[in-house]
Amino acid sequence: MTERKKAVFNWSGGKDSALALQKTLKENEFEVVSLLTTISEETLTSSIHSIPLKLLLKQADSIGIPLYTVSLSKNTKTYEEGMTEAVGHFKKQGVTHFIFGDIFLADVKSYRESKLNPLGIEVVEPLWGKTSEEIFKDFLNSGIKTKIIVTQADKLDHTFIGKEINDDFSKSLPDGIDLCGENGEYHTFSYDGDLFKTKIDFEINKTIKITYDFKMDTGEMKSYDYYQAEIMI
Repeated sequence: MTERKKAVFNWSGGKDSALALQKTLKENEFEVVSLLTTISEETLTSSIHSIPLKLLLKQADSIGIPLYTVSLSKNTKTYEEGMTEAVGHFKKQGVTHFIFGDIFLADVKSYRESKLNPLGIEVVEPLWGKTSEEIFKDFLNSGIKTKIIVTQADKLDHTFIGKEINDDFSKSLPDGIDLCGENGEYHTFSYDGDLFKTKIDFEINKTIKITYDFKMDTGEMKSYDYYQAEIMI
């Protein structure tokens, strides 16, 4: 029997991440030694998805793979610095691959490769190359259950927060919205299905509107508004 390659799975907590991990585990080419999630040092929630650390730990426990967190701060540690430290930590354990749940954003994939390949880490993308329609169908067939917890405010309004991702959801999307939210239109939290040993209980207390500032490649700062679920554990 061929020895499996050691890998770290970059875990967002959402549907594409859950689908990619389920596919990885079923194919059994890699030994996934850890999940990895970047979190905000200030809020103790995951980057972009804003999932509380306690819920991320519950996901990891239910999946049966430990969670390694990279704590980021505007003042003390950037994403690149945090990931470089993580690579150093996992290379000592023999890890050679980092796995992600991206679908088709070539610039994101290229960025990951440009940062990780020089450190001796190969990037793996189990969902890569399929259309959003194909991935959405695969997700519905996976049995994984997930709900929307963040939307980009100018793309999807607050009524989408808490919606279950199912066939009815696909029919409710406005024109121009990627079916899988691959362009950042929405983000999700996965809580049940074959990937998980036990269901993760959570409640959405209310929906809040927040603004994030992003630095563009040109150096220009842009602000984007989001609707975000305030989650009770």
